[in-house]
Amino acid sequence: MIVADTSAWIDYVRGIDAPHTECLDRELLRSRLATGDIIIAEFLQGFRTERDFRAARQILDRLEYYDFLGKERALRAAGNYRLLRKKGITVRKTVDVIIASFCVDMGFELIHNDRDFDAMEKILGLRVLR
Repeated sequence: MIVADTSAWIDYVRGIDAPHTECLDRELLRSRLATGDIIIAEFLQGFRTERDFRAARQILDRLEYYDFLGKERALRAAGNYRLLRKKGITVRKTVDVIIASFCVDMGFELIHNDRDFDAMEKILGLRVLR
């Protein structure tokens, strides 16, 4: 399975032509995408019109759903954040460490457009689909 980070979804709905949006479009057609609570909340909160919100929600509703956080994963995410800090890397958003930790735990690949994931790929073993 593959998870698309909010950064990829935002670029996708904005019509940005880039490798990560092409990858997202391809995987939507292959029905190999999964999503979860955190991405749903992050992505859908940005829509200003009810019409756009409903359209985006319909897309997400067709994807396989996972709860990205729970006590055990929260503990692993905190440990991953601390490991990154120890190596001199400060992640701008805790939610990104949670998403990366979920993907690593589940063996899922990630589509993204966020430089914070680059260090997680190297240090945590996050698999990124390009």
